[in-house]
Amino acid sequence: MDYFPLFLKLKGQSCLIVGAGEIASRKIELLAKAGAKISVVAPEVSDSVADMANAGLVMLTQKPFADSDLDGMCLVVSATDTRSVNEAVAQAANARNIPVNVVDNPDLCSFIFPAIVDRSPLTVAVSSGGVSPVLARLLRSKVETAIPGAFGLLGQFAEEFRALVKQRLPDAARRRVFWEDALQGNIAELVFSGRRDQAGAELRAKLDAAEQSQNRGEVYLIGAGPGDPDLLTFRALRLMQQADVVVYDRLVSKEILEMARRDAEKIYVGKQRSNHSLPQESINELLANLALSGKRVARLKGGDPFIFGRGGEEIETLMQQGIQFQVVPGITAAAGCASYAGIPLTHRDHAQSCTFVTGHLKDGNINLNWSQLAAPNQTIVIYMGLVGLETICQSLIEHGCPADQPIALIQQGTTRHQRVITGTLSDMPKKVENADIKPPTLIIVGTVVRLREQLEWFLPIC
Repeated sequence: MDYFPLFLKLKGQSCLIVGAGEIASRKIELLAKAGAKISVVAPEVSDSVADMANAGLVMLTQKPFADSDLDGMCLVVSATDTRSVNEAVAQAANARNIPVNVVDNPDLCSFIFPAIVDRSPLTVAVSSGGVSPVLARLLRSKVETAIPGAFGLLGQFAEEFRALVKQRLPDAARRRVFWEDALQGNIAELVFSGRRDQAGAELRAKLDAAEQSQNRGEVYLIGAGPGDPDLLTFRALRLMQQADVVVYDRLVSKEILEMARRDAEKIYVGKQRSNHSLPQESINELLANLALSGKRVARLKGGDPFIFGRGGEEIETLMQQGIQFQVVPGITAAAGCASYAGIPLTHRDHAQSCTFVTGHLKDGNINLNWSQLAAPNQTIVIYMGLVGLETICQSLIEHGCPADQPIALIQQGTTRHQRVITGTLSDMPKKVENADIKPPTLIIVGTVVRLREQLEWFLPIC
């Protein structure tokens, strides 16, 4: 982040505006909404700023800027068209460690004004770091449509009951669960519709029940998809953002992990070939123990948890111990990577079926039904097949597949680092050997691979 987002309390604080044009008037309006005491210094004054001064909104001094104008100020904005004046203001403010914003000059700013969605007491700020204020405003307009004005009323309602809830639910984790439930359900709808008294009565009843109940944990088994964070489901995102603990494996991308709640504990349990940070049995027990301690646990798995993800084993342990859980499907690597590579898994001219198999070696062998996999008019998708690629290609040829059968290997599919290598069963092992390929990878075998030349659409940044 080029700028760290903060919300400043300016009520009653002295702020200086250098310049008195139309841009300055807009900054004055923003600071006035925050309750700041505003002083304006400028040799020339626009009508709008003069009207503000006459109305008592600002203290206006019609003169050039001087360093002494910064005396007693906690924040300064320079909104002039003169570079030399803006530089002088920035230099003087920095010398006193006073936050300074120079309009349209990000290089002179120690802070910038975000695009603001005001649903007081709820405030949403959007910033492009000064790179593109127009882009920030466009995003703000989208946010405004998603946050009705009534959310301000909901914020006021929560503030009214905040002290009471804190008193009766002293444990912060239990309070968070209570508020997340209260602010998304029927109570919120009552506030939105203006029935505040009824909402208050329901909240008190809910608080009574929460005070008497035992905090119960839950596990969310979430498919995080093949890598692109845009492929997460709405439900997955919602549960990730309310979980107290996130347990994740190595196929969960950094971008997806950052979408979890900021203060959630994050536990890595990833597995690599011959290098397991935790055995599967230990992961199962970890999830159960966290839930039994009252935690809401998001178990993030790459792809879909029920397709070579061992999700079934994990929820068996939860069921045995009576622990609540939810399963959130994800886009499996086969569907995601094939789509981003421009390879349809089925096609009426090429493949009328598709088979998912794992190429994970066990005792040096891959025990698959090769005769069935070598049948024509189908697509074979092989997970975890990089290490055994040569064996896979040889076995398919030995059981009847043509040596020139098309095959594709996709590395880090759906991400900006995606890489696709195509070839045939006979030449693919040599191509991969010379290409420095690393997991995660997916292998697709079938004549549908030929369609990539026509259907390729995703252009990653390698």
